[in-house]
Amino acid sequence: MNSAIENLKARGFFAQCSNVEELSRLMDIGPITFYLGVDPTGPSAHIGHMVPFFAFRHLLNAGHKGIALMGDGTARLGDPSGRTETRKMLSYEELDRNAESIKAQIGRFIHFDGTSTWTVHNKDWLANLNYIDFLREIGSHFSVNRMLSFESYRRRMETGLSFVEFNYQLLQSYDFLELYRRHGCRLQLGGDDQWGNLVAGVELIRRVEGVEAIALTFPLVTNSDGSKMGKTIKGALFLDPAITSPYDFFQYWRNIQDADIKRYLLMFTFLSVEEINGLTEAGKNPNDAKERLAWELTASIHGKEEADKARSGARAAFGGEGDKSAMPTVELARAKFQAGYNVVDLFYDAALAPTKSEARRLVQQGGAFVLSDGESQAINDVAAGIGTDSLDGFGELVLRAGKKRYCVVKAK
Repeated sequence: MNSAIENLKARGFFAQCSNVEELSRLMDIGPITFYLGVDPTGPSAHIGHMVPFFAFRHLLNAGHKGIALMGDGTARLGDPSGRTETRKMLSYEELDRNAESIKAQIGRFIHFDGTSTWTVHNKDWLANLNYIDFLREIGSHFSVNRMLSFESYRRRMETGLSFVEFNYQLLQSYDFLELYRRHGCRLQLGGDDQWGNLVAGVELIRRVEGVEAIALTFPLVTNSDGSKMGKTIKGALFLDPAITSPYDFFQYWRNIQDADIKRYLLMFTFLSVEEINGLTEAGKNPNDAKERLAWELTASIHGKEEADKARSGARAAFGGEGDKSAMPTVELARAKFQAGYNVVDLFYDAALAPTKSEARRLVQQGGAFVLSDGESQAINDVAAGIGTDSLDGFGELVLRAGKKRYCVVKAK
């Protein structure tokens, strides 16, 4: 088996492949061209979008050529895969803005040199399709019965599948055909929930061009307890630092469960398998491996400088050493401390609880802490007031919610 495929398998990037023997043969002959699509349904990519892009980088490192497809054409309809309801329709202008934003984010992770890797937009060939010609040339190769046999469509049939969404598979398959014609692309990558769409593209190329194309999917990533990977109290773990700060991004990975350390080091870093085995072998401190994972991943997404700052902030929070300037910070009125800042209001205003009811429960359950001058004090009384005596010489204090969430409060 080709070494690039073996590497993907070893790192957890292999769920299904339509023809792994042919893929291995093509890779042995020379570089192949592959593609990965992203639908710009929001202004920022999140960590779930990046799972296949780590595999993308591994294939580039093995000498193959990659295309990142911005799905600003297909997103005009919406992909029903993995959904229980119809996606909200966005304006074309909003989709275009989202596509440019996501392309810039991915461009900080993948160097698009225009030779071995590049970006394309599928609106370039989808936006002005002639519907009658498209149905004659493309639609005639699709079986409705076969389309409905795929899990993504079968599940949606229970809640309602619109005709607009039903066309999505045809358009994604047409993307693969266009990329084969334009760039000789033979391999499409995607999450395992995309399997039906990917193999439909393989079949379309076989019928129209008489060529064997290949589909390769990756497992959908969840935490070891079955919860959704990349899901935080504030929502998804986004790449945009204005939505998810580099510190919060770092902290997410620093606080993963021990059972997930090795798997995530394999998937989300470019450390060798041997080094990862060394970091996670029996007897090693799991916190060291978590910090290494958090630093490597934050550096990949936000740069080494931000990773260093986030690590320093985390060390300041957990060990009392480091620079707390990287921690989330909020400015609140000094007058409220002078009057005795109600602890429930304080934790809510510091965004450590999404509602005052949640802040009240946090206090009642012993999860609210005030850190001042190196000491940590649990606040259990919802009527307690935090005064100016809790502020340090710089007019600051640190709040902790539970074991892992911190915020620096500056009194102004």
